[in-house]
Parts: sequence; C-alpha cells; structure tokens
Amino acid sequence: MFTGIIEALGTITDVRTEGTNRHFTVASPFFSELQIDQSVSHDGVCLTVVALDAAAGTHTVTAIDETLHVTNLGQWAPGRRVNLERCLSANGRFDGHIVQGHVDLTATCESVQDQNGSWLYRFRHAAGPGRVTVEKGSICINGVSLTCFNSTDDGFSVAIIPYTHAHTTFQDLQAGSLVNLEFDIVGKYVARLLGK
Repeated sequence: MFTGIIEALGTITDVRTEGTNRHFTVASPFFSELQIDQSVSHDGVCLTVVALDAAAGTHTVTAIDETLHVTNLGQWAPGRRVNLERCLSANGRFDGHIVQGHVDLTATCESVQDQNGSWLYRFRHAAGPGRVTVEKGSICINGVSLTCFNSTDDGFSVAIIPYTHAHTTFQDLQAGSLVNLEFDIVGKYVARLLGK
C-alpha cells in the first residue's frame, strides 16, 4: 500500500522488451535502500524490483502486457522522469490517502494554467462504472495524492502548489500528456455497492 506522497524522482535509463513483457531500468536517489522483490510505485503503478545494479545506481522492474495496456508505461523511454514512492511501512505516517498502485485507466491532460503561485490542471478520462470523483475528494495522478474539484463523469481539475510542482513530474506535464489514474478505493467500493 502507498499514500501518494512522492519520495523522489527517478529517471528511466533503459527499456528492454522480452516477449510481451517490458523491463524498465530506473536511476533513483534511494536505489541503495531497495531490495529484490520490493514493491515500488512508479508514476502510480506498483511494480516489483527484479534487479539492482549498485555500480549504475539503478533498479529494474518488469511490466506485463496487461499493465502496459492499462497505464501509460507503453510510452516510457530512456530519459523520462517518473514519480517514485516505496510502500508504506507499518509504523509510517499516513500523509496522503489509501493508494494501491493499481491504476484504473489513463487520462489526458486537457490544460495547464499558470496561476502565478499555483498551477491548475484539467484532466479528461473515459466515463464508466467505478470511475467516480467527488468535489474535494481524493484522486491519484501518476502516483500523486491530490484533491479534485470541478468533478464531472469524465473529468476533474486539480490545483498544484509550488512544492508539488517542483518535486514531482507535474512540472513535465502539458496539454495532451497521458497520465495514470487510480480512483479512491473507498469511492470505488461505494460505487460497486450502489451498482454505479
């Protein structure tokens, strides 16, 4: 489980295809603290560390075909930066919201507005069962826990403070960018119970 509070930015250094799987090698500031078989959120996608390279300061993760189709990982290439978060320890502080690392679908960034001290982003996604946002409710975008507003059946807005802009890949997003969405797990259960 994750909280949507990004620990660091990583950089994709290598992408290798093997059958229907794709292996991503990532350089990060905390590679030396990782272990094989550890879960790490990469832009909101929970992936397992399968290899470590101490000399290069990298770890490698593998995405299967299903993950590549549901997320934006199919677009990842060397040089791309990704948001990283290690799973929450049992005695950790819970600062964001419950994030599973199980991306529901991708969304497109429709617009970015610089508001002279913050940034306003608008996202659009395919409407469907369980894809629920509520005013001032939680949403996870590329692994970042955020509060949404101007919520509709197929879109919502978020406002980004300078700290988040500087320490996540939100600084790289622009109109047309594809992002990973994970809807609030509590909202998804409620929607399922209500048949929505």
